[in-house]
Amino acid sequence: MKVGVCSLQGDFEKHGYILQALGAEFEYVAEAEQLAGIDGLILPGGESTTMLKLLDVENLFRPLLDFARSRPLFGTCAGAILMAREVAAPSQRSLGLVDMTVERNAYGRQINSFIQTIDPSPELAERTAPGALEAVFIRAPIIRKVEENVKVLATVDSSPVLVEQGRYLAGTFHPELTADTRVHQLFLDKIRHDKG
Repeated sequence: MKVGVCSLQGDFEKHGYILQALGAEFEYVAEAEQLAGIDGLILPGGESTTMLKLLDVENLFRPLLDFARSRPLFGTCAGAILMAREVAAPSQRSLGLVDMTVERNAYGRQINSFIQTIDPSPELAERTAPGALEAVFIRAPIIRKVEENVKVLATVDSSPVLVEQGRYLAGTFHPELTADTRVHQLFLDKIRHDKG
Protein backbone atom coordinates (compact mmCIF):
# COMPACT_ATOMS: atom_id res chain seq x y z
CA MET A 1 0.00 0.00 0.00
CA LYS A 2 1.31 3.43 -0.97
CA VAL A 3 -0.27 6.73 0.10
CA GLY A 4 0.08 9.91 -1.92
CA VAL A 5 0.26 13.41 -0.46
CA CYS A 6 -0.58 16.19 -2.90
CA SER A 7 2.47 18.45 -2.81
CA LEU A 8 1.44 21.41 -4.93
CA GLN A 9 0.94 23.74 -1.96
CA GLY A 10 0.33 23.71 1.79
CA ASP A 11 1.75 21.76 4.71
CA PHE A 12 2.17 18.49 2.81
CA GLU A 13 5.51 17.55 4.42
CA LYS A 14 3.95 17.28 7.89
CA HIS A 15 1.55 14.65 6.53
CA GLY A 16 4.58 12.78 5.25
CA TYR A 17 6.15 12.80 8.73
CA ILE A 18 2.98 11.32 10.25
CA LEU A 19 2.73 8.63 7.58
CA GLN A 20 6.40 7.78 8.11
CA ALA A 21 5.81 7.51 11.88
CA LEU A 22 2.99 5.05 11.15
CA GLY A 23 5.25 2.96 8.94
CA ALA A 24 3.29 3.72 5.77
CA GLU A 25 4.92 3.97 2.37
CA PHE A 26 4.13 7.36 0.85
CA GLU A 27 4.95 9.62 -2.06
CA TYR A 28 4.58 13.36 -2.61
CA VAL A 29 2.36 13.80 -5.67
CA ALA A 30 2.64 16.77 -8.03
CA GLU A 31 1.94 15.19 -11.43
CA ALA A 32 -1.03 13.26 -12.82
CA GLU A 33 1.17 10.30 -13.80
CA GLN A 34 1.96 9.64 -10.14
CA LEU A 35 -1.69 8.91 -9.32
CA ALA A 36 -1.46 5.53 -11.02
CA GLY A 37 1.03 4.30 -8.42
CA ILE A 38 -0.84 5.15 -5.22
CA ASP A 39 -3.77 3.62 -3.35
CA GLY A 40 -5.10 6.74 -1.58
CA LEU A 41 -4.37 10.46 -1.54
CA ILE A 42 -4.22 13.23 1.07
CA LEU A 43 -5.17 16.76 0.05
CA PRO A 44 -3.42 18.94 2.64
CA GLY A 45 -4.27 22.30 4.15
CA GLY A 46 -3.09 25.48 2.48
CA GLU A 47 -5.11 27.97 0.44
CA SER A 48 -7.95 26.43 -1.54
CA THR A 49 -8.10 29.00 -4.36
CA THR A 50 -4.33 28.69 -4.88
CA MET A 51 -4.65 24.90 -4.89
CA LEU A 52 -7.38 25.09 -7.52
CA LYS A 53 -5.16 27.26 -9.73
CA LEU A 54 -2.22 24.91 -9.32
CA LEU A 55 -4.38 21.87 -10.07
CA ASP A 56 -5.33 23.58 -13.34
CA VAL A 57 -1.75 24.66 -14.15
CA GLU A 58 -0.48 21.10 -13.61
CA ASN A 59 -3.48 19.56 -15.45
CA LEU A 60 -4.36 17.64 -12.29
CA PHE A 61 -7.99 18.59 -11.66
CA ARG A 62 -9.62 16.04 -13.99
CA PRO A 63 -7.13 13.21 -13.23
CA LEU A 64 -7.68 13.83 -9.51
CA LEU A 65 -11.44 13.60 -9.97
CA ASP A 66 -11.03 10.36 -11.93
CA PHE A 67 -8.72 8.99 -9.21
CA ALA A 68 -11.26 9.81 -6.48
CA ARG A 69 -14.00 7.85 -8.24
CA SER A 70 -12.23 4.60 -7.38
CA ARG A 71 -9.80 5.30 -4.53
CA PRO A 72 -9.86 6.94 -1.07
CA LEU A 73 -9.23 10.64 -0.55
CA PHE A 74 -8.59 12.53 2.70
CA GLY A 75 -8.80 16.33 2.75
CA THR A 76 -7.69 18.54 5.63
CA CYS A 77 -8.73 22.20 5.93
CA ALA A 78 -8.27 23.53 2.36
CA GLY A 79 -8.34 19.93 1.15
CA ALA A 80 -11.74 19.49 2.80
CA ILE A 81 -12.96 22.64 1.05
CA LEU A 82 -11.91 21.18 -2.30
CA MET A 83 -13.82 17.98 -1.54
CA ALA A 84 -17.12 19.71 -0.63
CA ARG A 85 -20.16 19.61 -2.88
CA GLU A 86 -20.79 23.31 -2.20
CA VAL A 87 -18.37 26.08 -1.11
CA ALA A 88 -19.49 29.44 0.27
CA ALA A 89 -17.98 32.80 1.35
CA PRO A 90 -17.15 33.17 -1.47
CA SER A 91 -18.45 30.44 -3.73
CA GLN A 92 -15.80 28.56 -5.68
CA ARG A 93 -15.36 25.48 -7.83
CA SER A 94 -14.61 22.19 -6.09
CA LEU A 95 -14.26 18.48 -6.70
CA GLY A 96 -17.79 17.99 -5.31
CA LEU A 97 -17.05 14.61 -3.70
CA VAL A 98 -18.61 14.97 -0.24
CA ASP A 99 -22.26 15.98 0.18
CA MET A 100 -21.58 18.95 2.45
CA THR A 101 -21.61 22.74 2.37
CA VAL A 102 -18.43 24.41 3.60
CA GLU A 103 -17.91 28.07 4.49
CA ARG A 104 -14.33 29.20 3.91
CA ASN A 105 -12.29 30.97 6.63
CA ALA A 106 -15.38 30.89 8.83
CA TYR A 107 -13.50 31.38 12.10
CA GLY A 108 -11.73 34.51 10.84
CA ARG A 109 -8.18 35.43 9.88
CA GLN A 110 -4.95 33.61 10.76
CA ILE A 111 -4.80 35.51 14.06
CA ASN A 112 -8.05 33.78 15.04
CA SER A 113 -6.50 30.33 14.68
CA PHE A 114 -6.90 28.09 17.73
CA ILE A 115 -6.28 24.68 19.23
CA GLN A 116 -9.25 22.77 20.64
CA THR A 117 -9.69 19.44 22.35
CA ILE A 118 -12.51 17.55 20.68
CA ASP A 119 -14.35 14.41 21.66
CA PRO A 120 -14.59 11.79 18.93
CA SER A 121 -17.94 10.20 18.19
CA PRO A 122 -18.45 6.73 19.70
CA GLU A 123 -17.91 5.24 16.23
CA LEU A 124 -14.60 7.08 15.75
CA ALA A 125 -13.43 6.08 19.23
CA GLU A 126 -14.30 2.46 18.46
CA ARG A 127 -12.48 2.52 15.12
CA THR A 128 -9.35 4.25 16.43
CA ALA A 129 -9.00 4.62 20.22
CA PRO A 130 -10.94 6.37 22.97
CA GLY A 131 -9.91 9.76 24.32
CA ALA A 132 -10.07 13.38 23.22
CA LEU A 133 -8.33 14.58 20.07
CA GLU A 134 -6.25 17.75 19.94
CA ALA A 135 -7.27 19.68 16.83
CA VAL A 136 -5.46 22.66 15.29
CA PHE A 137 -7.67 25.12 13.37
CA ILE A 138 -5.88 27.61 11.08
CA ARG A 139 -8.11 29.96 9.06
CA ALA A 140 -10.40 26.99 9.19
CA PRO A 141 -13.62 26.41 7.27
CA ILE A 142 -16.87 25.43 8.96
CA ILE A 143 -19.02 22.61 7.64
CA ARG A 144 -22.44 24.27 7.61
CA LYS A 145 -24.48 21.37 6.31
CA VAL A 146 -24.13 17.66 5.66
CA GLU A 147 -26.52 15.33 3.89
CA GLU A 148 -27.86 12.15 5.48
CA ASN A 149 -25.28 9.95 3.76
CA VAL A 150 -22.39 11.80 5.45
CA LYS A 151 -21.20 10.45 8.82
CA VAL A 152 -20.10 13.01 11.39
CA LEU A 153 -17.12 11.60 13.31
CA ALA A 154 -16.27 14.64 15.47
CA THR A 155 -17.74 18.08 16.24
CA VAL A 156 -16.83 21.43 17.81
CA ASP A 157 -19.71 23.46 19.22
CA SER A 158 -22.14 21.20 17.33
CA SER A 159 -20.42 21.89 13.97
CA PRO A 160 -18.93 18.85 12.19
CA VAL A 161 -15.13 18.97 11.99
CA LEU A 162 -14.43 15.42 10.77
CA VAL A 163 -16.77 13.67 8.34
CA GLU A 164 -16.81 10.56 6.24
CA GLN A 165 -18.70 9.58 3.11
CA GLY A 166 -17.86 6.21 1.59
CA ARG A 167 -14.17 6.22 0.71
CA TYR A 168 -13.80 9.93 1.51
CA LEU A 169 -12.62 11.52 4.75
CA ALA A 170 -12.60 15.29 5.34
CA GLY A 171 -11.51 17.35 8.34
CA THR A 172 -11.56 21.10 8.89
CA PHE A 173 -8.54 20.96 11.22
CA HIS A 174 -4.88 19.95 10.84
CA PRO A 175 -4.26 16.48 12.35
CA GLU A 176 -0.71 16.55 11.00
CA LEU A 177 0.22 19.35 13.43
CA THR A 178 -0.21 17.24 16.56
CA ALA A 179 1.42 14.06 17.89
CA ASP A 180 -1.91 12.20 17.69
CA THR A 181 -1.85 9.85 14.69
CA ARG A 182 -5.39 8.45 15.00
CA VAL A 183 -6.96 10.38 12.12
CA HIS A 184 -4.18 9.37 9.73
CA GLN A 185 -4.46 5.79 10.97
CA LEU A 186 -8.19 5.93 10.23
CA PHE A 187 -7.40 6.93 6.65
CA LEU A 188 -4.84 4.13 6.29
CA ASP A 189 -7.48 1.70 7.51
CA LYS A 190 -9.89 3.05 4.88
CA ILE A 191 -7.31 2.43 2.16
CA ARG A 192 -6.69 -1.14 3.37
CA HIS A 193 -10.43 -1.80 3.46
CA ASP A 194 -10.86 -0.32 -0.02
CA LYS A 195 -8.12 -2.56 -1.40
CA GLY A 196 -9.96 -5.54 0.11
